[in-house]
Amino acid sequence: MRAKSQKMNASSTQAQLRRARSRLLNWYDANARDLPWRRTRDPYAIWISETMLQQTRVDTVIPYYARFLARFPDLASLANADLESVYTLWTGLGYYSRARNLHSAAQSVIDDWGGRLPDQAEALRELKGIGRYTAGALASIAFDREEPVVDGNVIRVLARFLGIRADVGESQTVSHLWDLAGALVVGPRPGDLNQALMELGATVCTPRSANCGACPLGGDCTARADGEVARLPIKKKRTAVRRVEAAVAWIERRGRVLGVRRPEGGLLGGLWELPGGDLELSEAPADGLRRCLAESLGLEAAGLEAAGTVEHLFSHRRLRLHVFRAASVSGRVKRSGFDAHRWLAPSGLAALPHGGPTRKALALLGEASGLPHRDRLRETARANPK
Repeated sequence: MRAKSQKMNASSTQAQLRRARSRLLNWYDANARDLPWRRTRDPYAIWISETMLQQTRVDTVIPYYARFLARFPDLASLANADLESVYTLWTGLGYYSRARNLHSAAQSVIDDWGGRLPDQAEALRELKGIGRYTAGALASIAFDREEPVVDGNVIRVLARFLGIRADVGESQTVSHLWDLAGALVVGPRPGDLNQALMELGATVCTPRSANCGACPLGGDCTARADGEVARLPIKKKRTAVRRVEAAVAWIERRGRVLGVRRPEGGLLGGLWELPGGDLELSEAPADGLRRCLAESLGLEAAGLEAAGTVEHLFSHRRLRLHVFRAASVSGRVKRSGFDAHRWLAPSGLAALPHGGPTRKALALLGEASGLPHRDRLRETARANPK
């Protein structure tokens, strides 16, 4: 009896998905936003957009997308660029491993695929930084393959539409959602179907205040019928955000300012910043900064003047950064834990690829005031603090 019920439920779900497909495509044709990456079939340009859009708002991505393609219009130009120039174009967009992976994958495509992105999802996933979602998006949108995508928007739409009441953070539920998306994408225009699902989640079936009256699936939506739109999808409590304290210094010597570069990999890998480091538990910021400068650079700082603090939220940590000016330092730079260092003109550090905490520290110090892109950097920091 139970097996028969499960078979009936599966059959009902398949019928629900079949009805949804044409409705989604019709709705998308009439309501899709005019976004720059939707005006091209160039797989490279679509790849850039999908990478930038990971965990980043559309409005934030648009100007970065335009600047990136103007500087690196094709795979060869990206593959042949030095990584620092790629980071520079990415500065302010956050999640810098995406830029590093794009650069590495572009080189692999030149070396292993004759300069053309592979058109199968399985082959795409062999490239660095391309996971199941990006491979599905690229294969379906750029190459018309019947490959599914599952992101936060798709999870929300499917969970509500089909009344999925399991925790969407559990691997078994995620696997089930991929199966459902895989069944839904089969048919004409798979790329448009995937974009329709994501568009619906981004503009109508939103996390809060879903506009069910404007939804093409509203008449067949389980959550709407059951009054559970606000409850679904079900997510377990997020990991608590860990607080981290750090201190950095503006160190100037003979009109030049010291900048240091973090090692590749890890948080903010490969980016430039002011010298300093994490504080130990209950350590006074000035004392911790002196220790960090001595341990990582072999420098002894004197006359530390507090400029203030800035805060920056990463995925699972909140950084409180204490910013100082050093009246003087003694010693010769001997790096430990940094990949490189430079003595720069006062505006030089902001011109190098750097992360949100450094942008905020420079703005606090007021030393980036001569840069023409200062205001854009500040706006980006507020819009996308990752």
